[in-house]
Amino acid sequence: MTPAALAELVRATAVDVLSTRGLDPASLPTAVTIERPRNPEHGDYATNVALQTAKKIGVPPRDLAGWLAEALTGTDAIATVEVAGPGFLNLRLAADAQGAIVRDVLAGGDAYGRGDALTGRKINLEFVSANPTGPIHLGGTRWAAVGDALGRILAANGGDVTREYYFNDAGAQIDRFVRSLIAAAKGEPAPEDGYAGGYIGDIAAEVLRQEPGALTSEDSHEIFRRIGVGLMFEEIKKDLHDFGTDFDVFFHEDSLHKSGAVAKAVEQLKGSDALYFENGAWWLRSTEFGDDKDRVVIKSDGDPAYIAGDIAYLVDKRSRGFDLCIYMLGADHHGYIGRLKAAASALGDDPDSVEVLIGQMVNLVSEGKPVRMSKRAGTVITMQDLVEAVGVDAARYAMTRSSVDSSLDIDLDLLRKRSNDNPVFYVQYAHSRLASLLRNAAELGVEPGDALDLLTHDREGDLIRTIGEFPRVVATAGELREPHRVARYLEELAGTYHRFYEACRVLPRGDEETTDLHRARLQLCAATRQVFANGLALLGVTAPERM
Repeated sequence: MTPAALAELVRATAVDVLSTRGLDPASLPTAVTIERPRNPEHGDYATNVALQTAKKIGVPPRDLAGWLAEALTGTDAIATVEVAGPGFLNLRLAADAQGAIVRDVLAGGDAYGRGDALTGRKINLEFVSANPTGPIHLGGTRWAAVGDALGRILAANGGDVTREYYFNDAGAQIDRFVRSLIAAAKGEPAPEDGYAGGYIGDIAAEVLRQEPGALTSEDSHEIFRRIGVGLMFEEIKKDLHDFGTDFDVFFHEDSLHKSGAVAKAVEQLKGSDALYFENGAWWLRSTEFGDDKDRVVIKSDGDPAYIAGDIAYLVDKRSRGFDLCIYMLGADHHGYIGRLKAAASALGDDPDSVEVLIGQMVNLVSEGKPVRMSKRAGTVITMQDLVEAVGVDAARYAMTRSSVDSSLDIDLDLLRKRSNDNPVFYVQYAHSRLASLLRNAAELGVEPGDALDLLTHDREGDLIRTIGEFPRVVATAGELREPHRVARYLEELAGTYHRFYEACRVLPRGDEETTDLHRARLQLCAATRQVFANGLALLGVTAPERM
């Protein structure tokens, strides 16, 4: 019995108890909270449902808890129920109910842990969206890992997810990039406001290889722009693909301007009270939505400000039928929360259709010192640098195992270690150890068995309850948009499995007879391996069979 199933059982029992006593079942919480006690001696699970409900119905909490304990003890799934403290219920599952968790995992297979909370919702998830003016830096790398993992988790909760990359191919940064390429092609230093690094010279040389007369052409700037931006973007897409992150849509910012979508959106906004005219410019009332200041949409010279494109882009997303538009942006974009919600409101749309997630900075450390310079980009560490240093799996896992709300220090030396101190190794090793165990069992002719009521050891119970938590972890990670919860869960699962393995012999030794207990433990190991594989898949990290 998973925590979710137990919550349903407790609530259904509480409805019966209250109804029988002439009390209002509507006083019960919609969802009953089921938690695992910190002290295993207090039971397998605990609930505060009596404390939540008693005051509403005018009954002492311990009295209500006693009624519930008596009713729950009579069910097949519950072995014992104790009333604790002011009215908590501590529950121990019957052995058969615990074994049902193992069966649920194996029956679900790759789908175990998936839910339906987001079924019917069409979600646009925009992330990375780095300017095509250089390789992806560490901030973009973090979003590539977290965004891809979040997309997988939202889909696992039933969402119809479109992964989108907003290709910033309009604006001043592209002009600076092109001028930098032309300077490199001429053998001149980069412009003062331009881009430096070996990649600029490489792209400039490739432009000249494709168009030998590019420097002397009347359309020199356009040639370098067309070929140079295209080359840079293709490299970005390749790096992302090699990192395990692929997109469904690459949306070009320039298309919004060429199609007239920006002008159309601005005209629509001018008829809204959320836009006002002052000092020759049109302003968005974004302070009403948490922005630190109102934002200019149309400048005093009549040109659209950058946010005008963002507004048109939001209109486009909603016109494509997305119920929810999630933007994953860097630490310097905090103001976008207010301005995008203000834009939605100004357009007569629901501000809650917009979510903005802000990620903090990433720093690399090696030998206790910050790593600051890239061999290729010159000024920043890139995705390629990190992958070359530690590999894709370690890079992705390290980026996803911490909340994006906090800055992240990545210890390169730690991620290179093949030890339990390295979190990705710790989790992957647990999976490979299980895979090896299952192979050894097959070679010995030991088949998993279904006598799961024999799994009564404390360590067996810990492991069963931990794998039973996985669906709730996936649901919470999706609800809160926090993929790191899956990574931290996998680390907890690895520790729980290793403690089980040390205490409970799975395969018979030597000439020892194979018992139903051996087979049941092997079944539990098969279920645990499945949960590791499913969790790692949600993070886009491989589950190795051998290490």
